[in-house]
Amino acid sequence: MADEQTKVKYDASQIQVLEGLEAVRRRPGMYVGSTDIRGLHHLVYEVVDNAIDEALAGECDRIDIAIHDDLSVSVRDNGRGIPVGPHPTQKDANGKPMDAVEVVMTILHAGGKFGGAGYKVASGLHGVGVSAVNALSESVVTTIHQDGKEYQQEYRRGKPIGPVKMIRKLPKDETWLHGTNQRFMPDTTIFKEGIDYKFDTLVQRFREMAFLTRGLTIRFVDERDEHEISFHFEGGVRSFVRYLNKSREVLHAPVYVEKQINGTSVETAIQYTDGYTESVYAFANNINTVDGGTHVTGFKSALTRTINDYARKAGLLKDSDPNFSGEDVREGLTAIISIKLQDPQFESQTKGKLGNAEVKGQVESVVAEAFAQFLEENPREAKAIVTKCLTSSRAREAARQARDLVIRKSALESLTLPGKLADCSERDPAKCEIYIVEGDSAGGSAKQGRDRHFQAILPLRGKILNTERARMDKILANNEVKSLISALGCGIGEQFNMEKLRYHRTIIMTDADVDGSHIRTLLLTFFFRYMQGLVEGGFLYIAQPPLYRVEAKKIGVKYVYNDADKDELLKTISGDKVTLQRYKGLGEMNPEQLWDTTLNPDNRTLLQVTVEDAAAADKTFDMLMGDEVPPRKRFIQTHAKEVRNLDI
Repeated sequence: MADEQTKVKYDASQIQVLEGLEAVRRRPGMYVGSTDIRGLHHLVYEVVDNAIDEALAGECDRIDIAIHDDLSVSVRDNGRGIPVGPHPTQKDANGKPMDAVEVVMTILHAGGKFGGAGYKVASGLHGVGVSAVNALSESVVTTIHQDGKEYQQEYRRGKPIGPVKMIRKLPKDETWLHGTNQRFMPDTTIFKEGIDYKFDTLVQRFREMAFLTRGLTIRFVDERDEHEISFHFEGGVRSFVRYLNKSREVLHAPVYVEKQINGTSVETAIQYTDGYTESVYAFANNINTVDGGTHVTGFKSALTRTINDYARKAGLLKDSDPNFSGEDVREGLTAIISIKLQDPQFESQTKGKLGNAEVKGQVESVVAEAFAQFLEENPREAKAIVTKCLTSSRAREAARQARDLVIRKSALESLTLPGKLADCSERDPAKCEIYIVEGDSAGGSAKQGRDRHFQAILPLRGKILNTERARMDKILANNEVKSLISALGCGIGEQFNMEKLRYHRTIIMTDADVDGSHIRTLLLTFFFRYMQGLVEGGFLYIAQPPLYRVEAKKIGVKYVYNDADKDELLKTISGDKVTLQRYKGLGEMNPEQLWDTTLNPDNRTLLQVTVEDAAAADKTFDMLMGDEVPPRKRFIQTHAKEVRNLDI
């Protein structure tokens, strides 16, 4: 028992109150999610969201975003500008009224989105966005053009270094200027991994925002390598659907509807393709509600009911036929649902799911009316859609029987799966991991080299089926896919159940050659389409086996993972006798080498698979693994230089 003298006294003096933006700097993850690259991008999104809100209010039609050479970011809009002038209630330390600009920039839960007068619709609801960015930035310069004048205030780590100042009166040729320009430099003491924005990731987000805000122009410049891109879509979500289906064979033109109903704006675009996967993306006030919500429920209900009603009425569904299920009518569907409402209620801080009960009926009413009208006016396209649903229904029944067989077989074979799965002895999924290994040779080495307590090995024989081009019944007939499903135990598609997942790390381990890359892509396609919960939950990884074994007297034995590191290492041991071995495949490693480099948690390198933008990933998988050759050829030609530089 601890000595009484060493105990820390716990009384009222121990209760801390974090003043101002100190709470944000102390716990940045609570406000921007993390302090890695995702949090860094989140800073940009928060500032851009404020500009988007001006566009949603009808006060802004252009946003300019720039990553500057010094790694600062500026976001400029041509909206109304943050109001300048004394705030009626907020006082500074001397009891004087604070300027409204300083209130917005330095006080949490302050903004124009709470009362409903400044913004009828807004993506930001909690008033922590730009103030959190300010707190987590080394410096921020806020510039406002309003009423023919230019105002400015500067901040260091969330604290103003001076009052809001009028810099100048605008000359006659600039009096048209209006709006807000925020330029911020992220704080490297917070973002310790460094400031390295990903151009492609930001482009995907800005493109999505432009699709969802019809008529808005977004211009994005990256001064680091002189990249520039602009987005402007008059078609709104209709253009979004066309973009997603650019490399797919479509059955009809997009069905588009936009309608106001009881203060809620409902905008949706629907288009069927000849594919087998469902691509439905939903947004509420431009926020991607990845977990769905009442607007998605209403949309799906309307679609299923409308197609069943039309099929019965047109005699395409006979009296003896059962109604189509939701899965049947959504096979091959690409749809965007975008709603804008004044008081959204999200079911979590991450805003992943919309909870407004009234929205379900509103969306259902709008979609059912518009889609029923489309089917009545376009009988040829309507028949093609219903025929696809019929085929899907029959394939779904075949898939159900195949799935039941897989489940029964898995239960009968218990956890052994002779000849394939070498399971681990640990039964706590959180402590278990499974390596999906290319080939029997590498599988044999992995089985011998692993730690049998917590590591399972599943060797794959050859390449698995391309699940982008196959229906569920065919997928479930593939032996390698059946082995995967049985081993992981969590089911697939609509039956996916994370609680039944037997391993909390699923690790893809393939050779560092073209065939290995292809197998890895096939596996990623399968997991993205049919076990997306693995990706979203952070349970999917890619092993990084070394490319070279370097042995020399000065260093002993070293393993290196790419050509650049190999060249650097060889420089340090020049003049020494060197034995260099390049591994063409995992099977060339003996069990001890495989353990030391790729299996041992203390030494190995794993890449965690994540998807920041599901819509972009959907389009990429379809383009790379689908039936259309020209888009894939263009992608390969565009990225040929990058491919030549890869260590494959």
